[in-house]
Amino acid sequence: MASEKRNSTKQSFGIKTLFGFVLCFIYLLPFALVLVNSLKRKVSIVKFPLQLIDDNGLQFINYSNAIEKMDFFRSFANSIVITVFSVMILVVFSSMAAYFLVRHSTWKVCKLTFSLMLASMAVPFQVVMIPLITIYGGTLHVLNSRATLILMNFGFGVAMCIFMCHGFIKSSVPIAVEEAATIDGCSAHGIFFRIVFPLLKPILSTLVILESMGFWNDFLLPSLVLGQRRLYTLPLAIRTFYGTFSNDYGNIMAGLVLSMLPIIILYILLQRNIISGVVSGAVKF
Repeated sequence: MASEKRNSTKQSFGIKTLFGFVLCFIYLLPFALVLVNSLKRKVSIVKFPLQLIDDNGLQFINYSNAIEKMDFFRSFANSIVITVFSVMILVVFSSMAAYFLVRHSTWKVCKLTFSLMLASMAVPFQVVMIPLITIYGGTLHVLNSRATLILMNFGFGVAMCIFMCHGFIKSSVPIAVEEAATIDGCSAHGIFFRIVFPLLKPILSTLVILESMGFWNDFLLPSLVLGQRRLYTLPLAIRTFYGTFSNDYGNIMAGLVLSMLPIIILYILLQRNIISGVVSGAVKF
């Protein structure tokens, strides 16, 4: 009986491992194809998309062309500024709001505010897209501005960030630590920024990578807000390779690789905190 149980366990583990490798292959295949085709001519990409090396060798000129035509460094700087400031504002203000809502959860206004935050997460961006742009563009005339896009990113991301920080603080930040700091004479601001905020590192690391990926890869909202070429982010700059009658696939693939590298590096640096942060933030709400 024991040997049969061990054999069935090994078979189950082998099937799960095989299934995991298959899923990993399916997931990584598009990334591998983008990388391979970024070093090929357009004719080779169209005729032989699965061919590893172009008949004329590796076409590194695709990267130089992509950097020049999409004004890569300006677009990269725009993406960095918008992503960094959006994430910084979200992390600081969302954690502060979540902390206040948790520690004053008996107040009816806090319960109502948190409920409205949760309800707003169910509203798709497409529902408010046209009215939002009409008001900001036609009435307030504040489009074509990085600051406007940063504030919009904050508005659309704050609900989820507060939700995750709320659960983490409620389940993983003991109030006894704050009470001890109060006895020692620490102010309310000091308690949050010196004691609570450092304890939020796992969930904040999760939010940083999730929100950074969203803002970095976002195309729809920046395309509505940033109409001038000098303000283009990387996803908007890649669009310049798409023509009316033809597309420059080699340069498109090279541009995609260049735009993916920073966010992949950030994910690698923060990956160990992502799962733990998500799980901790979803325990209580």
